Amino acid sequence: MATWGPLRALLADVDESVTLAWDKLDALVGGLPRSAYEHNAFWKGTRSGWPGFTTASVKVGESVTFVRRTTTATAISPRDPVPVTAASDSEADVILVGCVKKKREVPAPAKDLYVSALFRKERAYAEESGAPWFVLSAEHGLVDPEAVLEPYDLNLSKTSRDYRRSWGRTVVDQLRGVAGPFGGKTIELHAGSAYAEAIRGLLSAEGATVIEPLAGLTMGARLAWYGASGTPESFGSPRPVPEANVADLLDRLTRTDDAITPATFLAGAGNGLRSPGLYSWWVDDEGAADLSRGLDQPVTPGLIYAGLAGATRSRSGRRSKNTLWGRIKSMHLGGRHEFSTFRLSLGSILAEARGEVDIDEGALTEWMHEHLRLVAVPVVDADTLGDVETAVLTELDPPLNLDKVKRTPLRVRLSALRKAHGRRGRSAASAEG
Repeated sequence: MATWGPLRALLADVDESVTLAWDKLDALVGGLPRSAYEHNAFWKGTRSGWPGFTTASVKVGESVTFVRRTTTATAISPRDPVPVTAASDSEADVILVGCVKKKREVPAPAKDLYVSALFRKERAYAEESGAPWFVLSAEHGLVDPEAVLEPYDLNLSKTSRDYRRSWGRTVVDQLRGVAGPFGGKTIELHAGSAYAEAIRGLLSAEGATVIEPLAGLTMGARLAWYGASGTPESFGSPRPVPEANVADLLDRLTRTDDAITPATFLAGAGNGLRSPGLYSWWVDDEGAADLSRGLDQPVTPGLIYAGLAGATRSRSGRRSKNTLWGRIKSMHLGGRHEFSTFRLSLGSILAEARGEVDIDEGALTEWMHEHLRLVAVPVVDADTLGDVETAVLTELDPPLNLDKVKRTPLRVRLSALRKAHGRRGRSAASAEG
């Protein structure tokens, strides 16, 4: 087994780059593993053997060039059993983070639902990478970090082999739907072995390079690998929000004359909306009757949901790449309920109203075009957008929002319907008999 301490000691004195002959490198680490000879993926991404460096040129059997990353600011001792790496080292196209047992007791966006120290560090790492990232949920499959989930108690490692196989196929299908073909993409896994084993082979078979920088490490070693990033205190620090800004946004979000159809929104091709902001969704009389029937609770025609797009990440200070145009076009109207909490809610209600089990994506999109209107308001200050949304939701209290609002009988009913009709919820129920 290779011993990477000598290589880390050598690199500690390298300011920019160094090229090592293959024979020298092999002798330095006590024998390179077979994967170093056979798989290009071995030399890609963040690796514990050369923290703070990337490989710029790998000629198998001849030489390897290591180049120091300019964003890395952590010194590594050659005696460190586990290197502490900077969170910005990842070059992945997509980062997948596994769910954990410790959760909030109330519904919350996936990024906030899991509250263990490890998940917080993983979240910070993923957010600071700048790459798209998703949560691997044992119950729900692939989950957008913004999607609101109910607390659940399902550990993938405790499920049957058949469940894990089905779960893995579903996750890969979901990921393909949002990331496109896997060929040439690097996918980085930060999850337990059960999660990795369920999807690793499927992703590799379709041409993805799968990186698992923490594979085989103990819990303590995993926490050390992330260093000081993602501490609990770093999340959720409120920023001052001018009351005048909130009042103006409330006024603009509730102007019924400004509400447009989904078709009009799409015809605009994102003009003026490729920026962060807030949005509100409205339903007409007939649509409200459909929702009331599915929920078995009265829904009044008018504003039913509000949300945000593009808020600055609370931990890293990086601005999200999402925009009003991207969120509404790709997620709300994009035909996949797994990646839109609003779409999941609507689809679950309508499936119940029609006496159906599955969410009919085509019928849902058609219903949204027929019965909904929306208002989208760009917001310049992405840094306070999350806190602005909190203040706006407190005032508007839209009936179909589940996060940042009080619990009501309607929302309890909605949560139950989402669990019953959501794709992963049905699969879990089936596996349990």
